[in-house]
Amino acid sequence: MVNVFKNTALKLKLFSDLVMFSHTLFSLPFAIISMVWAAGGWPSGHLMLWGLIALIGARNGANAFNRLVDRTFDGQNPRTAHRHLPQRMVAEKEVILFIIINYALFIVASGMLNLLCLLLSPIAIVLISSYSYTKRFTFLSHLYLGFVIASAPIGAWFAVTGNIAFTPFVIGTVVMLWIAGFDIIYGTQDIEFDRRHGLWSIPSFFGLENALRISKGLHFIMVTLLLFLYVWRDLGWMYLVGIGVATLLLMTEHKIIKPSNRRMMKVASYNLNQVISIVILLCTLVDYFYVS
Repeated sequence: MVNVFKNTALKLKLFSDLVMFSHTLFSLPFAIISMVWAAGGWPSGHLMLWGLIALIGARNGANAFNRLVDRTFDGQNPRTAHRHLPQRMVAEKEVILFIIINYALFIVASGMLNLLCLLLSPIAIVLISSYSYTKRFTFLSHLYLGFVIASAPIGAWFAVTGNIAFTPFVIGTVVMLWIAGFDIIYGTQDIEFDRRHGLWSIPSFFGLENALRISKGLHFIMVTLLLFLYVWRDLGWMYLVGIGVATLLLMTEHKIIKPSNRRMMKVASYNLNQVISIVILLCTLVDYFYVS
């Protein structure tokens, strides 16, 4: 019995690492903000529970699908050759089953939210899965990734209201630009590999310096849209504090970029951005419930 629990725990850890579960922090905070604004306060426990399950199911399924589709390229790239599928730490059949379970969970959770979410769930699955192929034919793959992740706050709004509105699409655009910006930074590590293997990315297409300029531009527009939300929703000073801190962290992110230093690139592309999303979430919630 002890061995069964140990093996199960090990397998769960492997799949958690496979889909980089900690990166849920990129989309979850903005989904929470969207739900709170849509509900005019904390949504019901039912909505929070099934909304979270839907988000996790969609994200895990999409990330596992991406790992499955990219397994050959991952094995050829020295930077990614250590990943689970190239190293055969998990079997392809296991990953396929994991994808099916998570997408099924997403559909069930969507149905528990409302009819609109249920009807849109198959379309969402197609969209989030198709990202895995975009690097084969367009350097806009970074923006498409951002667009896919932006479905979290948009879907969260739909989950609460069952209606389409303007605000969630602004939040979604913020997420899209933010994700695309730091995904471009991350992609600068693979410029030569992408060029040799016919993979498309903004760094491989435009070069290092131009790619970093584009990344900065996307993040500038992101901050501008966050300030637009401040005016549009008549938010308070604490929200502005969060945007200020996030802006400083973005500036730091661009300052420390070193494509040759893998550890530094992880900090710039992932660690700082996880802090950014949490800062924006906490300041927005404090502003909404205690300041505005």
